[in-house]
Amino acid sequence: MPRSASPPPMKRARLTQSPATSTSTNGHMRDSQPLPPLSLSILGVEPLDEFIKEIADFVHHMIVNRPDVAGTVEVEAKIGVLRDKASGQRINLPVLVESIIAPDSIDCRFESNMSVNQHKHYNSLLNNLMTNSQPASSSQLKYSHLHLFDSFYPAAEGPAQDKIRVTRDEQTKTVTACVRKIRLGDLNVYSPKRAADWRVSVNLEVPVQHPLGSPTHTRRKDRMSYAHEEFNIDLTKVTSATSPNSPSQTLYELELEIARPEILLATAATRGDVNLPEHERSAFDELIRAFVNNARILVRNSSDGWQ
Repeated sequence: MPRSASPPPMKRARLTQSPATSTSTNGHMRDSQPLPPLSLSILGVEPLDEFIKEIADFVHHMIVNRPDVAGTVEVEAKIGVLRDKASGQRINLPVLVESIIAPDSIDCRFESNMSVNQHKHYNSLLNNLMTNSQPASSSQLKYSHLHLFDSFYPAAEGPAQDKIRVTRDEQTKTVTACVRKIRLGDLNVYSPKRAADWRVSVNLEVPVQHPLGSPTHTRRKDRMSYAHEEFNIDLTKVTSATSPNSPSQTLYELELEIARPEILLATAATRGDVNLPEHERSAFDELIRAFVNNARILVRNSSDGWQ
């Protein structure tokens, strides 16, 4: 619904306690009447959710101002913990509810690694959702189990930290991707009432030729992927090694990703275009709203024991 329009006030019926159980302020039983339907506001519309709009504006800005090179835009939310760089402890800000942190305002780092128990908790949660989802419906949760092997090589161009990633299906040895990932921007979200925080990241994956030489490091990804409507939820066990003889490191990660980059770019291009029908010009914000809601659901279902 366009924010500029003022449709007839919508009403929401709310009921108080039933007559059989209601009491007055002095403790005596009394009759009660249903609360009359209420308008969403004095203008009849729901106030704009500034939290979702801020994230939508951030993602849109990253897309519109991305480098002029052919590549795939990736928008993802990772679940993790924001830690103070000096102490290593989770940050503690003077806010009561979920809050977006202004970029570069706090000296903190984001850690996406979770405990094995946390990984099992999310695996059980997502499996139960998949079992209970309606088959053959547009909202059905679909599952796939992937075994991937990544090799990283120095990039011939770009910043020194840029790497070329070659991804193979570990079973078939088929190369599924050979890309240089360009980091466009991150937005951290602090959730003081939850066991975890989250981060929205926008990246550009640019296809490149398979590099020569030996990789600087490798990683194996045992990934359980759950597809729901326009989103993928990936629960991944990552085993990394910096050299063939070095000890490996195992991490457990959870991320949410917008599944179809072409839909993301198409809706971003028509965002706010007054010459288009309302559902087309607001499609991008609707996509980001659902993306944010899914990230919030994952964070709110986090359990204790985060590493």
